[in-house]
Amino acid sequence: MFEDRIHREKLFTIPEVAQMLRVHPTTLYRLIRAGKFPGFKVGDSWRVNAESFERWVKRTDNGKPNTRGRRG
Repeated sequence: MFEDRIHREKLFTIPEVAQMLRVHPTTLYRLIRAGKFPGFKVGDSWRVNAESFERWVKRTDNGKPNTRGRRG
């Protein structure tokens, strides 16, 4: 999957993470603002630390955020 890439790179952009998770970047921006996804600003751009991202993926059921309030 994307685990090899995580270990090669230390930081990701939001579009890179969105592509790996197959979600729209806006979804990640919403999760960051809500404090549900690890991200930080560098100037005007957001970045995601690879280790924090890997921990977040392991905490989720399938690696995709549940943003619509579905249960299950």
